[in-house]
Amino acid sequence: MKTRPRRSEVPAHLTWNLDDLFPSEEAWEKGMTEVIEYIPKVTQFKGRLGEGPKVLLQCIEEMENLQLKFMRVMSYASLKLSADGTDPANQAASGRASALAAKVGAETAFVRSEALALPEGTLERYLEEEPGLQVYRRMIELLLKEKPHVLHPETEVALASLSEVLGAPSLIYNRSKAADMTFEPIKDSQGNTHPMSFALYEETYEKSPDFTLRRNAWASFVKGLKAYQNTYGATWGTEVKKNVVLAKLRGYESATHMFLDRQEVSMEVYNNLHDVILKEIAPHMRKYARLRKQVLGLDEMLYCDIEAPLDPEFSPETTYEEGSRIILDGISVLGPEYAAIIEEGLKNRWVDLADNIGKSTGAFCNSVPGVHPYILLTWTGSMRNVLILAHELGHAGQGVLAQRYQKLSNARPSMFFIEAPSTINELLVGNKILSQTTDQRMRRWLIMQFLMTYHHNFVRHLIEGELQRRIYVLAEKGQPITASVLSRVQGEILDEFWGGEVTIDDGARLTWMRQPHYYMGLYPYTYSAGLTIGTMVAQEIQAEGKPAAERWVEVLKAGGTKSPIELAKMAGVDMSKPDAIRKAVEYVGSLVDEVVKSF
Repeated sequence: MKTRPRRSEVPAHLTWNLDDLFPSEEAWEKGMTEVIEYIPKVTQFKGRLGEGPKVLLQCIEEMENLQLKFMRVMSYASLKLSADGTDPANQAASGRASALAAKVGAETAFVRSEALALPEGTLERYLEEEPGLQVYRRMIELLLKEKPHVLHPETEVALASLSEVLGAPSLIYNRSKAADMTFEPIKDSQGNTHPMSFALYEETYEKSPDFTLRRNAWASFVKGLKAYQNTYGATWGTEVKKNVVLAKLRGYESATHMFLDRQEVSMEVYNNLHDVILKEIAPHMRKYARLRKQVLGLDEMLYCDIEAPLDPEFSPETTYEEGSRIILDGISVLGPEYAAIIEEGLKNRWVDLADNIGKSTGAFCNSVPGVHPYILLTWTGSMRNVLILAHELGHAGQGVLAQRYQKLSNARPSMFFIEAPSTINELLVGNKILSQTTDQRMRRWLIMQFLMTYHHNFVRHLIEGELQRRIYVLAEKGQPITASVLSRVQGEILDEFWGGEVTIDDGARLTWMRQPHYYMGLYPYTYSAGLTIGTMVAQEIQAEGKPAAERWVEVLKAGGTKSPIELAKMAGVDMSKPDAIRKAVEYVGSLVDEVVKSF
């Protein structure tokens, strides 16, 4: 049985280069000290923001300088923990960074509350009188929008001091998932034994053509999850309760209203995405499930069979080097500046490829201002990895461009928009491969990869979003959120969506245990927003070429200087109405029809 290596056994070329952040633990320690020593440069302005616009400007500038230093030390600790959550030193460093975050938050909480406590019209006047504040106009306008929800300064300081405690549900979930959760080894159809992990299940076994291996992996996976269901029910239930209480404290109608207000998204747009997509894509996905059941010769289609390959003998593989070339070819339409960023990331170890004990599951991109983005994924050699890497590099490209052209406070767009740059890259790369192949089998495989992307973003993540939507409604009514409640509601949503085409077993009802997204506010549904925008923009780029590509790059450079709806409009997509959503769903239907005909 092949065993997963420890982090210390992984070759350096498969890991990201954290030396770009700090060349040693000693340098990181020094960085931590520098953050603490820099705090007085901000706190010197406490009680002085009413002195005039120049004082406010100086305070904001020092605040940004502090954030740059802080984000660097915080990222180093969090990336080390993501690479190996079992290492006690990484756990300790992460704990120290979290404590520092609480200290920074508490010490600087006065800026927000004091600025908003200024007499009515003062901030607006400051904006007109001080030209240097213009680059912070949007930040100040968003701050003013928060005014009705800001608490007494002492309360804000107290909440900031408690940030480490308030983040405990997420910490406990991620720590136990990475360091404590274990799974029984599994056997394939030949009787060979394989190691089992969260990452191996989601990246490999769930998509395995080997029926025995896939079902055994599912049984092992579900058994491992069940051992933690009450713990994770408590962590997520606490997270939900925390947000409901915070929303009430701040005077919001509900936690959902609080999250959407911060995302600059209306309840109508939020509901449109859930209602339109889940209702209208369900018939297409049920049709696809029937095809899968038929082609795979299954008596019963279980939830663990949804991603089983329809053409298992055709599974194109590639190396990281060849995959990098394919990605660069696919995104070349976005111009030389963008391509140079992506090439640098691929060649200079921005990406962690290894699969080792303790490594975080899934894939993510962490953009570190003043340094560069870092990308985590588990490279298995499948061509599918190319699309996943292209997706994460989309986040990286957006992060670099926004930070290059905007102030730190304006660099990050709303969470609602955050998945658009990544999904566009995924589609551009996939479409490029599609345009270059004459092999019908390869074409079908690629279309099925697209459908996997749409399944993940329009189905899996949006079902997560629907679960959040329903759970927060229950919580607002005072219903305790427990493992049994989460499993029941999860099962109801899955049953409604699949309409009997897929058997929803106990394991499927535990799907709520699989994602850290639930600890990130209303994040899951934003994947569907990003993919809707991505689908429309990718089609525009395919049809128009350079003009549409240049428009999109300008959107990326804009960072967070506009609301997500305005950014989408800048890219030519109107997300305020359901039309674009319906067009994207229709496109998914056309892909399903093509695959069905090919069999």
